[in-house]
Parts: sequence; structure tokens; C-alpha cells
Amino acid sequence: MDTLNAIVLFANFVAIPAMAYGSQLALGALGVTLVYGILRFSNFAHGEIMSFGAMVAILVMWALQTAGIGIAPLPTVLLALPAAILATIALVLIFDRSVFRYYRVKRSPPVILLIASTGVMFIINGVIRLVIGPSDQRVDDGARFLVSVGEFKANTGLDEGLAIKTSQAISLGAAVVCVVLLFWFLNKTKSGKSMRAYSDNEDLALLSGVNPDRVVTIAWILAAGLAALAGTLFGLDKVYKPFTYLQLLLPIFAAAIVGGIGNPVGAIVGGFVIAFSEVMVTYAYKKFFGYLVPADWAPESLAQLIGTDYKFAVSFMILVIVLLVRPTGIFAGKTL
Repeated sequence: MDTLNAIVLFANFVAIPAMAYGSQLALGALGVTLVYGILRFSNFAHGEIMSFGAMVAILVMWALQTAGIGIAPLPTVLLALPAAILATIALVLIFDRSVFRYYRVKRSPPVILLIASTGVMFIINGVIRLVIGPSDQRVDDGARFLVSVGEFKANTGLDEGLAIKTSQAISLGAAVVCVVLLFWFLNKTKSGKSMRAYSDNEDLALLSGVNPDRVVTIAWILAAGLAALAGTLFGLDKVYKPFTYLQLLLPIFAAAIVGGIGNPVGAIVGGFVIAFSEVMVTYAYKKFFGYLVPADWAPESLAQLIGTDYKFAVSFMILVIVLLVRPTGIFAGKTL
């Protein structure tokens, strides 16, 4: 019985939250990977693009709630997602036409585009703070839990309860659906094959008749859609605060680089590697070990490697190790 309690405790506080967080990081890292695979630069504005999408979703959600429109027991913000995705696509296309295209035509080195994306990041951040403010915004409505602690305890008789939040299930489900659709698009459609050809060899793709402007536009559209979805799901699962998305940029880039920058499979794997690493390293194992070892051996401290305030340091450490040991990442990167 104690072993079952330990398993449930681990699932409740480590495995399930890490799966949801990993899904959100994977979606964010996929957007970074698509932009890098086509445009060959790291888009530092991606976190703020996610924040912008989440902001639009919240604003539309408030309007729907005021009008009495909802889809209970599901969160109302799901109804707002299409508007958020369209607004985010419009935003990135505007910045591409007004900023990135200029440097792309001049064939500027990637570092110039990276610096330009930093400027775009600050502009979007300022707009977001001006529109919705810097304060926390709760996104959750509808049924909060698919499985509650009380129900689980009553049905199993265990001391530990298991809770599965609706937002966690939605995050994982959305990630699976998006990954399947993205890989179908890249491998089965003419546009997707053009993107892969352009990513593998730009000059050869141009000689084959691939339209570079069309490929770039599709890449931005896909990246923006994934960013809006990832940002909204992160806000739904936790809390929406503009500054959080700036911090989220580190684990997202860590996920993309650990998996192999430019490789969609690597972005997905990297997202879950970073998520599980952060959650497992910052979890306090005192109660968990209390179920598995004799009372005399149970730790008196929290048995926590680092505090939750330093969880982003885990991403940084993993990123540094990967860059030192295997700079190309798990899947060697640089290809769609």
C-alpha cells in the first residue's frame, strides 16, 4: 500500500504536471524550430509572441463571458483560441514585412536578425503591458478537475489522492493533435515538402521552383499559431503574467537546442526532457521517501535538490551541458 501511495504521490506532483508543462514547452519549441529551420535565426521574440496570443485569448474570453457565451464544463478560453491565433498570425506577418524581410533581402547574417528579434520582443512586451497590464490574470473557468483528490481517495482507499486538471488534459491532447497535424503537413502536402526542401538546401530548392516568400510566410503562420496555442495553454494551466513568458524563453530555447535546433522531433523530445528535469529537480521528496523507506531512514529535510524559485536554472544547466557535449542536440538539428 505504501508503494502505491508513493507512486500516486509522484504522479500527482511530478509526472502529470511535467507532462502538461512538457506539452506546452514542446509547442513553443516547435515554433522556434520552424523559424530557425527556414530563416536560420533564433527568434528571441517568440516568448512575447506567445504572451500576445494568450493576451488576445483572455480579452476575447472576457468578452464572451460578458455576453454569457461558454462551453461549460470546458474553459471558455478555448472558444477564444481561433481569434487569438489569427491575431498572432497578423502580428508576426506585420513584423516580418516591416522588420525581418528587410534584413532577409539584404542577406544579413543571422546575428543581425537575432538582434532585430530582440527589438521586436521589447516592442511586443510594451504593447502587452499597455493593453492588459503587468498583473496576474486567471484564465480558468468551467470544470477545474477531470479527477479530483477526494474522488480518487474514495474510489481507491489510498491515503494519497490523484488530481488531473482539465487544463493538463487539454495541454497534452492539444500537443498530440498539433504534432500529428504538423508532421502530416510537412510530409504529405506540397507546401510542407517545399518547406523541407528549402530548409535542407535553399539554393537547390529555388532552382526547383520553390517560392521563398511563400515558404517564409507559411513558416511564420505555423510558428504564430503554435505560439498562440502554447501561450494560452500555459496561462490556462498556471496563470497569465506577461513577465513569465519572457522567462519562459529560456526553457523553450533549451528544449529546441537539446532536441536539435531545426528538428521538429527534437523540439518535442527536448520539451519533455526540460519539463521533467525542472519538475523532478525542484520537487521535495521527503514524503515520497517516507513511503518507501523505514521510518528511521526517512529524511528529516525536504529532500529537495533546489528550490522552485531556481527551476529555470535547471534549463540553463542542461543547455550548457548539451552545448559542451553535443552542440547539435539529440537529433543533430538543422532539418525539417
